[in-house]
Amino acid sequence: MFYVYVINNNVAYKIYIGQTRDLETRLKRHNGKLPRKKGSYTSINKGKWQLVYREEYSTRIEAVKREKQLKSAKGREFIRKIISGR
Repeated sequence: MFYVYVINNNVAYKIYIGQTRDLETRLKRHNGKLPRKKGSYTSINKGKWQLVYREEYSTRIEAVKREKQLKSAKGREFIRKIISGR
């Protein structure tokens, strides 16, 4: 399985949209519990990153396609509604 996910940082008021095969490990990397790139978006924006949304796909191609959709203006609007609870 492949996951498209959205994480939220309430300290920096930021969101991050990504895709991965191993969601649990990826979240640990975002939160600095495992090694990560020093200049990465989630390491620059301090605070705890929490999973707010995820979708499952059987192929990486499907996951990448959906990730791109969520990164569009319409996709970000969809994510903001989820985060705000509307």
